[in-house]
Amino acid sequence: MNFLEERIMRDGIVKPGNVLKVDSFLNHQMDISLMNEIGKEFHRRFANKHITKVLTIEASGIAIAYPVANEFGVPMVFAKKSKSINIEGEMYVAEVESFTHKNKNQVIVSKKFLGPDDHVLIIDDFLANGCALQGLISIAESAGATVEGLGIAIEKGFQIGGRVIRNLGYHLESLAIVDAMDADTGIITFREQNV
Repeated sequence: MNFLEERIMRDGIVKPGNVLKVDSFLNHQMDISLMNEIGKEFHRRFANKHITKVLTIEASGIAIAYPVANEFGVPMVFAKKSKSINIEGEMYVAEVESFTHKNKNQVIVSKKFLGPDDHVLIIDDFLANGCALQGLISIAESAGATVEGLGIAIEKGFQIGGRVIRNLGYHLESLAIVDAMDADTGIITFREQNV
């Protein structure tokens, strides 16, 4: 069992509807030393890749992507879920559906922050159905950037997202893959990984 799986077992809460609450340490209140460890682990797993940018989506992805970008010594870019008046110029746009929030958003990245010379590592906190990742892949590919890999903190292995992304041929690394969870007992089953 790795460090993230141990933390999920200790502090994660399973709710009905296949919801795993990790808001006490990952995506509401954040354990900074855990975030730094996540950054180091993704750096280790993608050390053989040439990364020039780390790409994520607001809001929860930012906390995961920041220490990763710091480890690689590259900028982090995050897709915004709404256009604000301070975003100027042309943008890449993708529509993504959130499993957690049960809604669709258009996400945007300014064209000045992503281009054909970039080698992108996409990072996010959760992977369920894969819609957010597919949106970020679409944005990177629209920019002509090379997607070098995708890193996820927690993958719900019993949902289709991981299988879809891997079948598309992308290098996907998830720190914890939940194969099953039971809201009645609170039991979480993780997939064995050789990393």
